[in-house]
Amino acid sequence: MSARKYFGTDGVRGKVGESPITPDFVMHLGFAAGEVLGKEAPAGSHAAVLIGKDTRISGYLLESALQAGLAAAGVDVWLAGPMPTPAIAYLTRALRLSAGVVISASHNPYDDNGIKFFGANGHKLPDEVERRIEERIDLPMRCRPSAELGKARRVVEADGRYIEFCKSTFPTDRNLRGMKIVVDAANGAGYHVAGPVLHELGADVVEIANQPDGFNINAGCGATHPKFLAGKVIEHRADLGLALDGDGDRLMMVDSTGRIFDGDELLYVIARHRKSENRLSGGLVGTVMTNFGMEQALARLGIPFARAKVGDRYVLEMMLERNWQIGGENSGHIVCLDKHTTGDGLISGLQVLNALASTGETLAKACADLRLFPQVLVNVPAPRGFDYRSSAPVVAAVQRAESVLAGRGRVLLRPSGTEPVLRVMVEGEDREEVTALADGIAEVVRSHPVPAAA
Repeated sequence: MSARKYFGTDGVRGKVGESPITPDFVMHLGFAAGEVLGKEAPAGSHAAVLIGKDTRISGYLLESALQAGLAAAGVDVWLAGPMPTPAIAYLTRALRLSAGVVISASHNPYDDNGIKFFGANGHKLPDEVERRIEERIDLPMRCRPSAELGKARRVVEADGRYIEFCKSTFPTDRNLRGMKIVVDAANGAGYHVAGPVLHELGADVVEIANQPDGFNINAGCGATHPKFLAGKVIEHRADLGLALDGDGDRLMMVDSTGRIFDGDELLYVIARHRKSENRLSGGLVGTVMTNFGMEQALARLGIPFARAKVGDRYVLEMMLERNWQIGGENSGHIVCLDKHTTGDGLISGLQVLNALASTGETLAKACADLRLFPQVLVNVPAPRGFDYRSSAPVVAAVQRAESVLAGRGRVLLRPSGTEPVLRVMVEGEDREEVTALADGIAEVVRSHPVPAAA
C-alpha cells in the first residue's frame, strides 16, 4: 500500500500559507472529502459535515475555504465554532452527521494549523478513507449545479451540549466539592468549557490561559508547558491543576506541591482504580514511548499491557482490536473508550478526579507504586521521510548506546508524524547517563544527514 501524500498521523498539518495549509489546498481538500463522503449519504439526501476549530487566527480563513469546498461538492455544513477536538467527535455522533472536521494544529504554535476528520461514529477516519480523499484532491474541482450545492448553519449551544456530555462521564453520586482546582485551557479550544465542567461538578475553580486572542494558543501554557500550571497551583494554594493543550485532547496534571504528572502516571491512576473496583475490561494499550517503569508497575497489578505505534489513532486501533477500554501516551493523550470514542483531556481528567475522590488519595499516593525510569527525548530537525536506518553512523551510535545500557534501558528513534524532526529517545535508570547517550546520538544525526526513505 502506497504512502499517503498529505495525511500524517493526525490529519493534514503544516505552517499556514505554506503547502499544504493554503486556502486553495484546503478548499480542494474540502471538495475531495465532500465527494468521498457524499457517496455514502442516503439517496436523495445531502451528506452533512460538522466543522469545529481551535482559537488560531488562521481558523477563520481555513474554515471559510473548507466550507466552500464542501458546499461545492453538495455537502451541508454545520459550524460549531471554537470547540475541543473531542467535542467535535462527540457532536458529530450526537447530531447523526456524516463526518466531523477539526481545524487545529493541536499543541503546535499559532502559525501552524491543520485539518483532521472524524467519521459518523466519532472515530478518526480509517486510513483507507483518507487515501480515497487524497486520490480525489489532485483531480479538478467540478462544482455541483446551484440546485445541488450544500448549505451552512450554526450549531446552537454546542458548548452547552459538550459540557453536559463531559459531566455525564463522572459518577452521579460523586462530586468535587472541597477541591480547589486550577484549570489551564492553553488559550485554546477548551477555554469556554473546561472551567464550567469542573465548576458544575462542585469544584472551586481557578481558570488560567482562558483568554485566547488568536496568537497565544499554547504560548508558554497548557499541557506542553505544565510548569506554568505548577506555579499557579502553588500561588493559589490549590489541591490540583489540570492542563489541556490547544485542541483539548491532551492532559497533564499537577498536585498541591507543584509536582507534574504526565500521561503515563495518569493512565496508571485510572487503570489502578478500575482494577481495584473490578471495572477494568482487559488491559492497557500504550506506545513504544510508554515508560518501561509503567509496564513493570502494571505487571505487578496483574494488568496486561501492549505497545502500539506512536499516535492516538494507533493506540485506538489496538484497543479496538483487543476490546480493551483504556490506553494512551505519555504526552497526555488518554482514551477511555467506555466514556468517549477518542482521546479527551477533560474527560480523562474527570476519570483521574473520580479515582482520587473515591479513595481520598492524593495524586502522589495513587502513583506511589509507579517508578518511572528517566526518559530523555531530543528532537533533531530533519526533513519528512528521513530514514535513520539508512545511515551507518547513526545506526552505529544507536548500537553503542544499547550496549552501554546492556538491558537496563531502551533506545528509540522515530520520525515525527506531525513535525519535521527525528525524535531520539533514551530511557534508563540513570538520568545523567541517558542524557549523555541521547545527546550523543542526536549529535551524530546532525553531523550525518539522514537519507530520505524511498
